[in-house]
Amino acid sequence: MSIARGRYTLGPESGELLVHTGRQGGAKKAGHDLVIEVTSWSATLEVADDPAQSSVTLSADGGSLRVREGTGGIIELGDDDKRGIAQTIDEEVLRRGGIEFRSTLVEDGPGTDQLRVRGELELGGTTSPVEIELLLAQDGHLTGEAAIKQTEWGIKPYTTLFGALKVADEVKVTVEAQLPV
Repeated sequence: MSIARGRYTLGPESGELLVHTGRQGGAKKAGHDLVIEVTSWSATLEVADDPAQSSVTLSADGGSLRVREGTGGIIELGDDDKRGIAQTIDEEVLRRGGIEFRSTLVEDGPGTDQLRVRGELELGGTTSPVEIELLLAQDGHLTGEAAIKQTEWGIKPYTTLFGALKVADEVKVTVEAQLPV
């Protein structure tokens, strides 16, 4: 691992946490693929000489998700549309709940600067296991990605147009941040 051992705290001031959604169904051309920014979050990365002694935690405010962009669709998303989507996520999808992650295992990934992090993600009141791949560059740049299937957390993917348009079950969560070096 290329990052010096120690405790690193991350949040919106040092990086971004994003959710990427896709669309499905017969009317998917009418919908949008979304990039949703989590505007209130905090993560801690404890790096030890032995990856097994390292840990990762993350807390996010489910009410802080904001639509950054929507691509595709028949018409462009306006500000009112983006606010409506954020409200639906908060009230109907996450039910005004928080988002919490705690690692249970950190191990070296396939590359020398990679970590595979396994842990428990609490989302929408349900806790399930998840795996995150982190890339830690020598300059302190951290990137990570996880695939989340909403149904594994008891979340029914959002649908409209009588089910002809729906958010894909699997969403991609990405983090990009700069650790102090």
